[in-house]
Amino acid sequence: MVTTTAREFSMYVGGEWVSGSGEMMDIVNPATEEVVHRVPRATREDVDRAVRSAREAFDDGRWSGLGCGERSAYLNKLADILERRAGELARLETEATGKPITLSRDADLPFGIDNLRYFASVARVMEGQAAGEYVPTHTSMLRREPVGVIGQVAPWNYPFMMAIWKIGPALAAGNTVVLKPAENTPATSIEIARAAEEAGFPRGVLNIITGDEEAGVALTSHEGVDMVSLTGDTQTGKKIMQQAAPTLKRLHLELGGKAPFVVFADADLDSAANCGAIAATTNTGQDCTAATRFYVERSVYDQFVDRMVRAMRDVRVGDPFDESTNMGPLISKEQLERVEGFIERAAQAGYKPVTGGHHVEGQQRGFYFEPTVFSDVSQDADIVQHEVFGPVVVVLPFDSEDEALKHANGVVYGLAGSVHTSNVSRALKFAKHLRFGTVWINDHMPLTSEMPHGGFKQSGFGKDLSIYALEDYTQIKHVMAELTGQAYKNPTPDEHMGA
Repeated sequence: MVTTTAREFSMYVGGEWVSGSGEMMDIVNPATEEVVHRVPRATREDVDRAVRSAREAFDDGRWSGLGCGERSAYLNKLADILERRAGELARLETEATGKPITLSRDADLPFGIDNLRYFASVARVMEGQAAGEYVPTHTSMLRREPVGVIGQVAPWNYPFMMAIWKIGPALAAGNTVVLKPAENTPATSIEIARAAEEAGFPRGVLNIITGDEEAGVALTSHEGVDMVSLTGDTQTGKKIMQQAAPTLKRLHLELGGKAPFVVFADADLDSAANCGAIAATTNTGQDCTAATRFYVERSVYDQFVDRMVRAMRDVRVGDPFDESTNMGPLISKEQLERVEGFIERAAQAGYKPVTGGHHVEGQQRGFYFEPTVFSDVSQDADIVQHEVFGPVVVVLPFDSEDEALKHANGVVYGLAGSVHTSNVSRALKFAKHLRFGTVWINDHMPLTSEMPHGGFKQSGFGKDLSIYALEDYTQIKHVMAELTGQAYKNPTPDEHMGA
């Protein structure tokens, strides 16, 4: 590891910039192995201060008590500031993650800002059901109200974008937030707080703490937190469910994935292979929706494998700040070792990659790994069943639609998948029967702020994006008003039942 002059960041708690009571943590650029940022390691006391700040801001109504239009204006102003600073934020994102600057600048930042503007808009139209007299003597109405203090844990693969996905709907609904970004990618989340300060957000509404697992556990188990929202791996989600159980916190979990990519013989094979290579290597394959399991009709299997190998070899791996780079390094040495572990276990089981499978040659520093393709692997193999989270795919043949569907659904995950065919009926049938929260037809990976994103099975529950995200960050209250002025007379049995 090389240490250079690293930029130091503080945490944002209760409208103040604080260093906390813990030591500083080094943030390493995965492309150079240099220390580029330093942030506080929050202690339980620091987390408690942030939660108490958010609780005070919620309980006194300084945010939830605003009109919907006022909260919308704050969110739009925040989006304006972030958009003005997008170039700087993109560089910070690439420094910490190693993702290509083109991905940070041209995809993650614009989509995150668009998502924030979307929730600024829907903040103005949150509604319950129409009022009505379901009992003749009373009018009933439904109120959609904020949950309270939201503890949020964002991942390291899309730090800026995922922070916005969490902050946007939570604040739009009137909640207050304590966000802990991943310990190795906190910079852009801290800068979101700086933009919120510039936008004039009331103190305590948005709090950003930095730290490791200790801070995360302190947040997710804190009795002052009403709801926990996590994007992360499935095992972490299970731990957080246990941590939240004593206080019965509401949970929103977007967890791991192992996306199938089903290719029928009538698909455009060149297009499918190119799409698959992009979907497998974007963000170095560190994406829960990445295409990882390719199921290809046997009559075109060999042709597709050849095309897929060529497409993966065409991926340009290199310096994230080079405009021509398609794929940067993995996030850390630990993640590189994890991916290498999958390759080693596959070799022990008798499987060898047809391309890739090694640290990138010529890269003296950085956690680079080659785009990798395995073929003819058993459905029950470790590398098929479990999330690698790297640029590694398996390509398996199938003989029938039923077999393709069985194998595509044959994992514990259910976040996303795709089907590639020119047969519209077949495509729609597969979209119906694939047990995944998002299914693409003749594409893989695009998302939009207006449509929901979330998993089935062990990929979690709850939705990011779209108006459906507000279902998680709000709760419904039934208000019933007596109309006759005779509420305290003794009702007859029929009247009591609403007859």
